[in-house]
Amino acid sequence: MYSLNVIYVLWLRQIKRYYRARSRVIGSLAQPLLFLVALGYGFGPVFAQAGQGNYLSFLVPGVMSMSIIFTAMFSGIEVIWDRQFGFLRETLVAPVSRLSIMLGRTLGGATVATGQGVIVFFISLLIGFRPTSWGLFIPAVLIMFLVAMLFTAVGTAVASRLEDMQGFQLIMNFLIMPLFFLSGALFPLNDLPSVLATIVRIDPLSYGVDALRGLLSGSAFFGLGLDVGVLAGVTVLFLAIGGYLFSTIEI
Repeated sequence: MYSLNVIYVLWLRQIKRYYRARSRVIGSLAQPLLFLVALGYGFGPVFAQAGQGNYLSFLVPGVMSMSIIFTAMFSGIEVIWDRQFGFLRETLVAPVSRLSIMLGRTLGGATVATGQGVIVFFISLLIGFRPTSWGLFIPAVLIMFLVAMLFTAVGTAVASRLEDMQGFQLIMNFLIMPLFFLSGALFPLNDLPSVLATIVRIDPLSYGVDALRGLLSGSAFFGLGLDVGVLAGVTVLFLAIGGYLFSTIEI
């Protein structure tokens, strides 16, 4: 029972900390909005002429995933922040397992990242995007949360090994950009070169983008069952890795 209370408190703290910084929320939406407007309208005619349909409908799930992965992975920096200012020490000496502490932080970061994805979704409605079925919106939110849990766990795992914020930011940028650009968020997965097709299948974000695209735009490439299975399996794996690394933090 005490562990559940700790998880709840840390979950709520993560959410409050993020949304109190309004400039942080607004700033995190600038890049997705730029992608939606510049790419959505810029490449739309070319995409249509190639017989691929509406590029905005294709692009929106990818941009939502971009917003989620950036917010989720960078939430790990708060582990370093709390370590430097002493809050982490106070948390770790509490009579509760470190796995519960890590899980509370991960749930909080994932909730914030999911919220960012939902905000991007509603912004996309203002520029012309329309989902194929509003009845699939809730399943899409659940997929967003699963993606957010996965990459929040990755961010926490990396932050558990670092004490330097600058180093964390460099590593996150090194990981995020390839994961995003090689996930099929910006380009169709049909008829890719074999090497690129293999990389796309290894990238876990590919399955999150594909699941959102299938639910919101009706054009899944891998199939929803495979998408959910891979996401769930990789999420459990990285939660286990993140939990182990977090449990070995020295205070």
